[in-house]
Amino acid sequence: MNKIITIGREFGSGGRELGKRLADELGFAYYDWEIVSEIAKRTSLSEEYVKSIIEHKPIISYPIHTGRSFTSLYYDVHADHNTSVYQEQKKLLKELAEKSDCVIVGRCADYILKDYNPYRIFVYADMESKMERCRQKGETDKNLSDKKLKRYIKKIDKHRSKYYAFYTGLNWGDKLNYDLCINTTGINISNIIPHIAKML
Repeated sequence: MNKIITIGREFGSGGRELGKRLADELGFAYYDWEIVSEIAKRTSLSEEYVKSIIEHKPIISYPIHTGRSFTSLYYDVHADHNTSVYQEQKKLLKELAEKSDCVIVGRCADYILKDYNPYRIFVYADMESKMERCRQKGETDKNLSDKKLKRYIKKIDKHRSKYYAFYTGLNWGDKLNYDLCINTTGINISNIIPHIAKML
């Protein structure tokens, strides 16, 4: 069986960078946004739409209406898309796990691939460190005030938490669901990669 490493991460914690550097260090395949692109191809949906689905809690409650309406039809279509995207995500992740040793970032991979016995890593940091990393990496609008940036980071993490809980029934970021939790506050990620790789 191939060696699988999954990376769960708070927004701005550097989880994506850690995953990529770790994959390079180990000589493993690395999968992140490539997953979104492939799902978009398989479902004939735009990448932006697929991205919006996998970063938000799926719509499961419907508005109360008498008879059918354009609104309820929208909810039906969107709910169908949620289901088809998640099913394609499951199928694709298993294909990637069977293809080679790899590092997979996000996408509920730790849960979906539980039968493959992945090594599950969760990356987190304090808010100040996440804000600084977001600005350094250009992941958000550089003109955002500290207050707005903090609100944006919390919003992204809230969506990730709800999405994860909906499909797994588990608490996102709970240390009991991971094999290794890494606090990247004040840490240069490149400096810790050789140690993590050696441990693995």
